[in-house]
Amino acid sequence: MYSKVALSIGGSDSGGGAGIQADLRTFMSLKVHGCTVITCITAQNSLEVNCVEAVKSHTLESQIDSLFSDFEINSIKTGMLLNDRIITNTATKLYEYSIPKIIDPVMVSRTGAKLIEDSAIDAYKTLLIPQAELVTPNIYEANLLSKVQIKNEFDIEISAQNILKLGPKAVLIKGGGLKSLKGKDFYIDKAGNKYWLINKYINTANTHGSGCTLSAAICSYIALGFNLLDSIKKAKIFIQKSLERSYKIGSGPGPLGHYQ
Repeated sequence: MYSKVALSIGGSDSGGGAGIQADLRTFMSLKVHGCTVITCITAQNSLEVNCVEAVKSHTLESQIDSLFSDFEINSIKTGMLLNDRIITNTATKLYEYSIPKIIDPVMVSRTGAKLIEDSAIDAYKTLLIPQAELVTPNIYEANLLSKVQIKNEFDIEISAQNILKLGPKAVLIKGGGLKSLKGKDFYIDKAGNKYWLINKYINTANTHGSGCTLSAAICSYIALGFNLLDSIKKAKIFIQKSLERSYKIGSGPGPLGHYQ
């Protein structure tokens, strides 16, 4: 138990529902030791994000160096990277390590709110996504990365093919942003495999942190030694159960119930 180590590189959610906090709860629930690199600090609750402050380059890089100097890290996931500088700093450091990297390109929330500076999108495409074992965009992020305006399943498949051309080994587009595709995600990889992965749709408004949790769960299962596709399938089951146990803690959408 806890013999494997997963690293989350992302932002801190002061409300505890998403970001680093959701990742750590996921890691612990799946019996993986979680390490973190904080990229930015947010002041937020269940209703709004009031402030976002990026950490300095030295602080970011020192966190990464400190962890790798002591721990054997088995897998990595990235979350909120905010701007061009943070993406560049992170990508440059990660080039040094041949470890499975799950890139969750946190750009737009499921509700359509933008979470990234415009100049950062190209940095994602050229520096970070080519290193990815898997990229996990939602519908809105897939729109930005692929320049395809997704309206249906066919559009998702075209978008995924375009993102695959950016260099990752595999792409998983999360369909939850479209009412007709809730519970459905599309997977494609460089070997030519294509799958629609379908799970039971859980009708709850308490979905805050679901994207972070999915990528953290995939990262956990990879750390534990499962192959990529099995890790995704297991992570989707974990998400389904976490949504079933989600709860309301403030006035807005609540977090997932990670303990299972």
